[in-house]
Amino acid sequence: MNFLEEKILSDGNVKQGNILKIDNFLNHQIDIDIIRQIAYELKRRFRGVEVNKILTIEASGIAIATMLGHVYDVPIVFAKTSETANSTDNKYMSQAYSFTHKKMNNVLVSKPYLHATDKVLIVDDFLADGQAMHALIDLVHQAGGEVVGIGIAVEKGQQKGGAMLREEGYHLESIAIIDEMNWETQEIKFRNNR
Repeated sequence: MNFLEEKILSDGNVKQGNILKIDNFLNHQIDIDIIRQIAYELKRRFRGVEVNKILTIEASGIAIATMLGHVYDVPIVFAKTSETANSTDNKYMSQAYSFTHKKMNNVLVSKPYLHATDKVLIVDDFLADGQAMHALIDLVHQAGGEVVGIGIAVEKGQQKGGAMLREEGYHLESIAIIDEMNWETQEIKFRNNR
């Protein structure tokens, strides 16, 4: 069992509807030590892969992306899920259904921040159905860049996202893959994943 699986078991809570509540250390309140360990573990798993940009989606992936950008010493970009007053028309846009928020989101990145020369490592806190990942992949492809890998903290292995991305040929590394969760017993079963 790795550090993240242990943390999930000690501090996590399974909610009805296939929801794992770990916002007390991963994405609402952030345990910097866990985020640091996630960043170093992802860099270890992508050893030998050339990365010159980190891409995530707002908001929960930003902490992991920031620490990973620090470890790689490369810029990070986060895709926005809503336009702001200073948004420009000069942007790449895709769409993704949010499993967490149960709604379709526009996902956008201003064109100056993604380029054809970029070798992009996409990261996020959770992977469920893969909708957000496919939107981010689409943004990179629109820019002409290359997706060199996808790094995830927690993958819900009982959902289709991880299997689909691997079948599509992407180098996907998830630190914790959950195969089963039971909200009544609070039991969580992890896949043997390194």
